[in-house]
Amino acid sequence: MEGSSGKGYAWAISAGFNAAFAAVAAKFLLPPVIRYGLVVFFNVIMWGCYVNSLKALSSLQATVTNFATNFLTSGLAGFFLFEELLSFKWFAGAMIIVIGVLILSKSSVEKREKKD
Repeated sequence: MEGSSGKGYAWAISAGFNAAFAAVAAKFLLPPVIRYGLVVFFNVIMWGCYVNSLKALSSLQATVTNFATNFLTSGLAGFFLFEELLSFKWFAGAMIIVIGVLILSKSSVEKREKKD
């Protein structure tokens, strides 16, 4: 089951990256048809990855991992690509989100091991 959950987290992280790519694509100065086409493209890929993550993870694990990856990637993309400022509060919140995801993933693995 461990390999299955590892693949599930990989799918959830991939979903988060694609959601962030959709947000970044929406900000680029491209013709509207291309911009919206990219947003739809990345969202379709994101949903496919998210559905695959649900096959190996609980809905809570998949959703939280997807959200955390999207949040962190979107924030860092804004900082590096669009020169948006990130405050100390943003970094503190990002660290709390990452710690929460790690606690959630560790506790769910321990519960599975006890059941087996």
